[in-house]
Amino acid sequence: MSRSDRRRGAVAVNWRSGVALAVAALIGLAVFCWPLVAPSGDVAAYSGRAPFVFALVLPVILALVLVELSSGAIDVKALAMLGVLTAIDAVLRPLSAGTAGIDLVFFLIILGARVFGAGFGFIMGALVMLVSSLLIGGVGPWLPYQALCCGYVGLFAGLLPRRVRGAGEIAMLCGWGIVGAMGYGILMDFAFWPYHAGTSGLGWDAGAGLGHNLHTFALFELATGMGWNVGRAITTTVAIVLVGPGVLRVLRRADRRVFFEEAGGPAPSGAPADAGASLRAHGVAQEAEDCAEEGD
Repeated sequence: MSRSDRRRGAVAVNWRSGVALAVAALIGLAVFCWPLVAPSGDVAAYSGRAPFVFALVLPVILALVLVELSSGAIDVKALAMLGVLTAIDAVLRPLSAGTAGIDLVFFLIILGARVFGAGFGFIMGALVMLVSSLLIGGVGPWLPYQALCCGYVGLFAGLLPRRVRGAGEIAMLCGWGIVGAMGYGILMDFAFWPYHAGTSGLGWDAGAGLGHNLHTFALFELATGMGWNVGRAITTTVAIVLVGPGVLRVLRRADRRVFFEEAGGPAPSGAPADAGASLRAHGVAQEAEDCAEEGD
C-alpha cells in the first residue's frame, strides 16, 4: 500500500485534475490581485465593470474543475456523502453568519476534507457557498469569489500531513482553520476594495504605487474587516476543538463502511481499471487508522 493510495481519498486527484486545479488557482490569483500590477489607467477604466466580468469567468472555471474532479473518480456513494455534508454545512451558514463574524461553515469543510481528501474538500467548499447563497439570497458578483476561496480552504485542508493523529491532529486542523478563515476574509475584502477608489482616505489610489496601496489596504482591513475575520477564525477553532474529534471518528467510520463496504466488487462504472484496487487499499488504510486512533 503506497502513500498515494492513502492520500487519494473519495475523490481521486489525478494529473489532469491537478492541472485543472493549478490553472484555476492561477486564474483566481489573477482575478484577486490584478489591480496590484495593472497600469493605473486600466484600473480606473475597468473598476466599474471588472467585478461583473470576473463573475462571468469564474463560474466557468469552477465548473470545469468540478467536472474534471468528478469525472470517473467519484461514485454514487461518495456523491451521496458529499450531498449530505454540503446540505448540513449550507444550513449552518444562515444560522450562524451575521454576528461579529461568527461563521460555522469552515470547520465542517476542513473535517470533511481531512477524511475524504483534497478533491472532495474542494468540491464541498465550492458547493457549500453556492447552495447556501441560494438559501440566504446572497447571489451576486461576489459569489464566484466566495466559492473559489472556500474551495481552496477545503483543498489545502485535504493536503495536510496524514500521519498526524490525536491532539496533534486537532491542533493542526485548528491552525489551518485560523489561516483559512483569516485568508478567506482578507481575500474577499481585497477582491472588491480596489473598485471603491476614492471613497475614503483608505480607498484604492490608482495613481499610487504597489507598496502604498498594500499599506493602505492593511489599514483598511484593520479598521473594517479584521474583527469579522478574527471572529470567523475563533468560531472555526472552537468548533474544531469541541466537535472535531467526534466528527472525525464518525466520518472515518463512514469512509470505511459506506464507501468501501463493497470493495471486493468491481470498480464503479466509468472508473479507471485500477480503481477497485485503489478503493480497497484506501479502505484498508482507513480501517487501520481508525483502529490506531481508537487504541489511543
